[in-house]
Parts: sequence; C-alpha cells; structure tokens
Amino acid sequence: MSSRISRRGFLGLGAAGVLAGCTTQSRSGSESTTPTPRALPVAVDPRERRLANLRQLTTSGQNAEAYFDWTGTRLVFQSTRPPYGCDQIFTMKTDGTDVRLVSTGRGRTTCGFFFPDGRRLIYASTHFAGDACPPPPDRSSGYVWPIYPSYEIVSADADGGNLRRLTNHEGYDAEGAVSPDGRRIVFTSLREGDLDLYVMNADGSGVTRLTDRLGYDGGAFFSWDGRSIVYRAAYPETPAERDEYLALLRQGLVRPRRLEVYVMRPDGTGVRQVTRAGGASFAPFMHPNNQQIIFSSNFEDPTGRAFALYLVNLDGAGVERVTWAESFASFPMFSRNGRQLVFCSTRNATAREINVFLADWVG
Repeated sequence: MSSRISRRGFLGLGAAGVLAGCTTQSRSGSESTTPTPRALPVAVDPRERRLANLRQLTTSGQNAEAYFDWTGTRLVFQSTRPPYGCDQIFTMKTDGTDVRLVSTGRGRTTCGFFFPDGRRLIYASTHFAGDACPPPPDRSSGYVWPIYPSYEIVSADADGGNLRRLTNHEGYDAEGAVSPDGRRIVFTSLREGDLDLYVMNADGSGVTRLTDRLGYDGGAFFSWDGRSIVYRAAYPETPAERDEYLALLRQGLVRPRRLEVYVMRPDGTGVRQVTRAGGASFAPFMHPNNQQIIFSSNFEDPTGRAFALYLVNLDGAGVERVTWAESFASFPMFSRNGRQLVFCSTRNATAREINVFLADWVG
C-alpha cells in the first residue's frame, strides 16, 4: 500500500510510509502547490533493452502508484509533497504537466485508479476517521507495513468532486482496482479477520470474497481483457510464521518478508502461483497480450534492499530483468495498447525521493 500497506505498495512505499502529520488542507481539484515541469528525458542503462524514450514526470517528493487512464493520456498517482504530511491522490498528463490534487487533502490516501470512461476514479482514504495523517508503524522490531483500519474506498469525479463512500466496514479496505468494463472493483479487506481479496460492484454493493487462504492477498489488478486477476500473496508456511502473522495482524501490521505473484479468474477460481523467486515479489501487472506479467522484486539482491522490474510468462517461465539503473523500481503498469510502461523509481533521486517515469515499451 503505498503507503499504506501500500497497495501495490512495498516498503510502504518504504520512504513514503514513514511520514506523518498532515499540515494543511486543500480543496479537491485544485492545482498542486508544487509545480511539475514537463517530462525530462532520461538515459537508459544499455541492458534496459525493453525501454525507449524514457522520461521523468515528477522531480521531487515521494511519488508512487502511478496508473494510466484508459486512453493512456493521463495518470493518477499518490504523492507526499508540501504542504501535505502524507500521501494524497493527484492526476497529471503523461507529459508531467497539469498536476492536480483530487483527494480531500485530509488523512492518508492510497491506490488511485480510473474508471474506463475517465470521468471518475477510486482511491482509499483514512479521512473519515480524522483529518490528521495516521501515525507510522513502530519498526523497532523489524520492517512492517501498517494496515490502517480507517482506510475506506471512495469514488470521485476525475476533478475530485462528487465524493462517494463505497466501503463502510470496520477494518482495512484498500488496494482497489477497476475492471475493464467498469462494473467491478477488486480490493483487499480485513473485514473477515484476514487480508483477503474481494470484488464489489462499482457502487459498493454485492461484495464477494475471492480468497480464503490464511495470509496476505493484495495488490490485485484485472487483466486488460478482464478475464484474469493478478495479485501478490504471502502465506505462512510454518507454525511459527503463522503465529507471527496473526500476532502482527492483531496490531494492524504485516511483515512483507516473502511475497509471490499469483493469478486467478475474476470469480476466484483457477488460482495459480506464477513466481517462485523466494524474495519479495509484488506490484504485478499483466501485459495486454495476456501472456506476460511485469512485477517488482528483490530476489537477485542478497541484501533484499534493491528492487528491479522483471517480466515473466504467465506459466512462470522466461523471467527477464527489465530495469537496472536504480535501487528501487516498482508499481509498473502497461498502457492499454501495450506501447508504454509507467513505473516509480529512485532513479536520479536525491535523499528519500521517489519519482514517476514513463517509457516506450520495446516488445
């Protein structure tokens, strides 16, 4: 959950998850107080043969989970930037211009995603429980993700207006994504005592549980044809891991030590494990060809600290590394025509900065 457990979040997004305390409120739909210049061209590493015409869309702050609209001309993303003390939802054009705040400016938000018509979007927010940013988790005993129980999923017009609450349930509701037909939303919820995947109608009705294995299921997306859902999962494998998982969950925490990529049908049947990398593999998104998945993982780094993007066939074969030039790359998404890839990265970063990048995809 960037930041949240970030939805598709990892490390909250690491950097983004450690800030607390909203300082200012702002009207939804207003332009950001941090101007964003037009996209900046960026050199690619010679090994990054899948990327061409790479450009950087943001230049400061902690920016994560940038996702295309259906036309491929606009992005919704979350960002911690002045004057906000934690993530808010913004939109911008794919050249990095016209950055606009669409969330309320209150609480913490995560997981923005457009409806197919581009007129509305969804995101999760804690603002119903208060205007302040929820406190960061205690990481004195190791790295953990916070599962804020105050997260609820909302929908809003693309300018932030006409806000509608879609979930109203005690416990975490976040990590939502809309189906290609605009009729369903897949999301993660703690409403039945475990972190499982659910689907609901676009108006919040008809909630159906998809997963029931003990462990964390999250970060789900529909394939562009709507026939599959790809997601990340971490399941306890020993009694000790089970006890730790449940103990942390009671504290509103998850330890993302081991994550793998899974795929299933939209009704929850046909579950198949795609990756068996052994590290933390997350933020999966399916290519429009419906045969490949791009995801982020640290499985090649012995320290577990560096994350790169990888491409894998639907059957788990043909793993191919995509990015090489940064210590963290994640939250990839293909445009609907498969010609572009957006992702977030520490490439060219200073301090705790994370930015949004867009590249032409070389298929």
